[in-house]
Amino acid sequence: MLPACPARGVSNQRDTASKAWAALTPRLAGQPRVRLSKDAGKSYPQKHERNLTEALPSVPAAVRIFGKDGTCAAIFLDFDSSVAGQDWVQADVRAVETWLHSVGARWIEDYSPNGGRHVYVPLAQRVAFSEARDLVEALGTRYRTLDKTPHQNLLHGCMRTPGSPHKRGGYQELAMSLSMAYDIVRRPNSPTVWAAMTKDLAAEIKAVRALRQEDTFTPVTSDPPATNHSAGRMSRTMQVLAQTGLYDSNSYATDSEARQAVIVGAAAAGLELIDVERRMLQGTWPGLASFYARYTARHRLPALRRDWMNALTYLSKNPTTGDGKDNVRRSPTSQPNTQGAGIKGSNPTSNPDAEHRFIRTWRNALRIREVNYQQSRTGMARRMVLRALGEAAHMTASRFIEFGVRSIAVATGLDHTTVGLHLRELRSEKDPMVTLIEEARGTKGDLYMLTIPEELKIAAEDATWQKGKIHALRPVFRELGLPAAFVYEALEHSPGLSTTGIVSVTRLSRSAVHEALEVLAGWNLITRDGARSWFTVAATSLRQLAEHFGVLEAVAVQIQRYRNDRIIWREWLAKNLNTVAELLSPDDDYPWDMFEGPPDEWSLSDMAFRRTG
Repeated sequence: MLPACPARGVSNQRDTASKAWAALTPRLAGQPRVRLSKDAGKSYPQKHERNLTEALPSVPAAVRIFGKDGTCAAIFLDFDSSVAGQDWVQADVRAVETWLHSVGARWIEDYSPNGGRHVYVPLAQRVAFSEARDLVEALGTRYRTLDKTPHQNLLHGCMRTPGSPHKRGGYQELAMSLSMAYDIVRRPNSPTVWAAMTKDLAAEIKAVRALRQEDTFTPVTSDPPATNHSAGRMSRTMQVLAQTGLYDSNSYATDSEARQAVIVGAAAAGLELIDVERRMLQGTWPGLASFYARYTARHRLPALRRDWMNALTYLSKNPTTGDGKDNVRRSPTSQPNTQGAGIKGSNPTSNPDAEHRFIRTWRNALRIREVNYQQSRTGMARRMVLRALGEAAHMTASRFIEFGVRSIAVATGLDHTTVGLHLRELRSEKDPMVTLIEEARGTKGDLYMLTIPEELKIAAEDATWQKGKIHALRPVFRELGLPAAFVYEALEHSPGLSTTGIVSVTRLSRSAVHEALEVLAGWNLITRDGARSWFTVAATSLRQLAEHFGVLEAVAVQIQRYRNDRIIWREWLAKNLNTVAELLSPDDDYPWDMFEGPPDEWSLSDMAFRRTG
C-alpha cells in the first residue's frame, strides 16, 4: 500500500477543523467577534479583533467569552498543561466531567497539540459576568490546572474554540464526534442545570466571595472607590466600573449597589439617559449592562430608567458642590476657546495670514520629507512628532512653538522621554524641519520654530495646499496603531484609493498597509468597493470607538501624571530658585473633558495644546 500523501493529510486535518469551527464557534462565542494572533499565539490584542464568520482563520484565533450585555452563552474551562503537566490536566478534566455529569450537565471537550484541554458548557439562558466568574473561580479551588483568568476579564476574556489553529501547528481537536458536539450546542444546558451547578458549588462560591472581600481592591485609577458627585465629569473609577463590572465589595455589597453608583455618577456628570443606554447597547459599558442581566431582555431598559429617576431624585436632594456653578446639565462636549492669542506659545504680533501660508507650505514640505522616514517604528514616531508640532502651529497661528515634551507626548501617544529623543534627532538633521530657538527655562518649554529646508522650498511652494487639518495622533489610534492612523488619514483626504494608491500616499510598505486595512475594516472604520477594490472612510465614530477601547481613560491617567510632574517642578523652582510658583488651575495645560471626549475630528493634540479662555 502506498503511504498517504502528506499534503492530503494536512488538507483533511484543516477540513475537519473548518467544519468544527463553523458548526460550534458561533454558538459558543459570547458575541460574534474573534481576536486573531499575529505573533503565533503569544497574544490576542484588541486591535486585531474581527467579526466572527464561519470561515476558519489562518492564524490562532480566540472568541470573546462575554457579549456586549455583559453575559456569556457558555462556560469556558481552560486546563493549562504548563501548570503541572499533561497527566494532571487529564486528571482534572476527568474529575470536572464527572462533576458535570453528576449535576446533569452536558459539555464539549477539545484538546491542544501541547496537551492543554478545554471544556465548554453551553447554556440555554445566558448568565451575567459576576455569576460566571464566581462559578469558574469556585471550580478553580478544586482543580489546580484550571485557568480562571478568561472568566475574570469582561472586556478581554477570550479563548480558542474547536478548530482554531494552534501556535505550535495543528488545531484544537474535538475529543468527541462533531455530531455529538453539535447536538450539545443545539440543545444547551437548561437553567435548571445551571441552578444545580451553582447549588453544588455554593460553599466554594461563598468562599471565593469572602476571599475577594479580604483582598485589597486596587482600581486602575487613583480616584476613591465612591461615587463622584462633582458636576461636569464622571470619576474614572466609575467609568472603569461601568466598563469592567469590577468593584470593591467593601464599598458596594451587591451588583445593585454598584450599578446605582454608576448611574448616579453618570447623571451627576451631565449625561442624559440616552447616553447611558447607548453605552450599554453598543458594548462600551458591558460591566454596567451585566448588572441588569438579572432581568429579562425586555425589562432591562425599563429597570435602567427607574434607576435613572432614582438617581435624579437623589441628586436633587444632594446638590453637587465644587465651583458653585450648576453644571449637572452642562454639556461636556462644548468646545474650548481656541483663539490663537490666548494660547501658550502664540505670537500675536505676527501676521496671521502670512503665518497661515507658511504653515501650509511647511506641511507640503513635510509630505515630501516623510519619504525619508518610511515604515519603521522609529520613522513613524518621528512623523507623528512633526505632525504634532504642525498641529500646534495651526492652533497658535504661529510657526514658533513653545510646548514641553509632555504636551507633545500626549499629542503623539508616546512617552515624554521618547519625544525628547526624537526632537533631538530631528533638529540635528542636515536640513531639519524644526529648529531649536531657545532651550527650556523655568516653567517655559523649549522654543521651536518650524523650518522649510532650502532643498524643499521650491517644491513645497509650488505644491497645492492640502485641505483639512493636520493630525497628530487621534485617541483611537493609540489602540489601533500608527500604520492604521496614517492609512485612515490618507483615505480621509483621498477617498476611493486602492491599496497601491495608499502605499504611495502613506509611504508605508504594502504589508503594513494591508494589515492596517484589515484592522480598520475589523472595526468598521472603512468600507471597500469590491468591484473596483477602492477603500473609503466609513461613518463609525472615532470618539465612541476610543471610549469603547478605554483609550480615553489611559490618556487621562497620562495627563494626570504629567500634571503632577509639573506641580512638583514648579514647587522645586519656587524653593530653590526663589521664583514664584505658578499654580495650575484645573483646566491648565489639559482642558479636554476626558469623560465625554472630543468631536471625531479632534486629535490628542487638542487636549495637549488648547486652553480655555
